[in-house]
Amino acid sequence: MSTASQPDQGSPVLSARGLRRDFAGFVAVKDVDLDVHHGKIHALIGPNGAGKTTVFNLLTKFLQPTAGTITLAGHDITKAAPAKVARMGVVRSFQISATFPHLTVLDNVRVALQRPNGLATQFWRSLSALDQLTPKAMELLQAVGLDNARNRLASDLSYGRKRVLEIATTLALDPKVLLLDEPMAGMGHEDVGAISRLVHTIAKDRAVLMVEHNLSVVADIADWVTVLQRGQMLAAGDYDTVSKDERVRIAYMGTEHE
Repeated sequence: MSTASQPDQGSPVLSARGLRRDFAGFVAVKDVDLDVHHGKIHALIGPNGAGKTTVFNLLTKFLQPTAGTITLAGHDITKAAPAKVARMGVVRSFQISATFPHLTVLDNVRVALQRPNGLATQFWRSLSALDQLTPKAMELLQAVGLDNARNRLASDLSYGRKRVLEIATTLALDPKVLLLDEPMAGMGHEDVGAISRLVHTIAKDRAVLMVEHNLSVVADIADWVTVLQRGQMLAAGDYDTVSKDERVRIAYMGTEHE
C-alpha cells in the first residue's frame, strides 16, 4: 500500500492521522492519513463505497472517529463539535445544492454573510436590514461570475450556476479549508469547465479538499490525489503517479479509461 508523503509545503492546514470509523462491527474507514495545504487542491477519489463521504463527515465532525486524530492549523479538533469546527474555518459544500430557492442570488449571499459579520442571531429581521452586507456580497458574486444574476431567484438559475452560487455562499464564511463534495456531479461539459476554473481560482487563497469522480477534472486541477478503496488508502501522489499505479487502475481508473 502506498502512503507517499507530499513534498514539503510547510505545515498542513488540515491534517488527519490514523483516521478510523466503525459502524456496528463494519470498518468504513481505516488508517487514513491526509494533509491538506493552503493554496493547494487535494482530490479524494475512489470507487463507490470507498469511504470518501465518510472521510468528509469525519473531517467536518458530522461523525466522530473511532480512532485517529484530526488537526486544524495545529489545533486538535478530533473531539470538537461540527459547529465549532465550522467557526474555525472548515466549510463544506454538499452534492445537492443547498441554496434558498425563493431568495435572489444576492440575498442568498447576504444571508450567508450574517454569521461572519455578527448578524447570525438577527435572521428574523427583514432582509432590508442586511443592506450593510451588500458590498461584500457583490464582491463575492463578482469573484464567482454571478454579479449579473444578482437579482434573479436562485430557483431560476441553471444547475451549474446554482452550484456556483453555493460556492459563493460557502466563501462568504471565509473558510480556511473548503471541502467540496462532487462539485461537478450532473454537469454538462461547459459547466464542468467553468466550475473547474472557479475551484482553481479560489484555491489560491485557501486549502481545498475535493471528492470528485470526473478524473479529467482531477488531472487538470488537483495538486495531490489520495485514492481510497474499501475505506483504506490505496495510493497517494500527484495525478501522474497514481494514474500509473496498476492497483489504482484495476480498482478505479481502469474502468474509466479502458
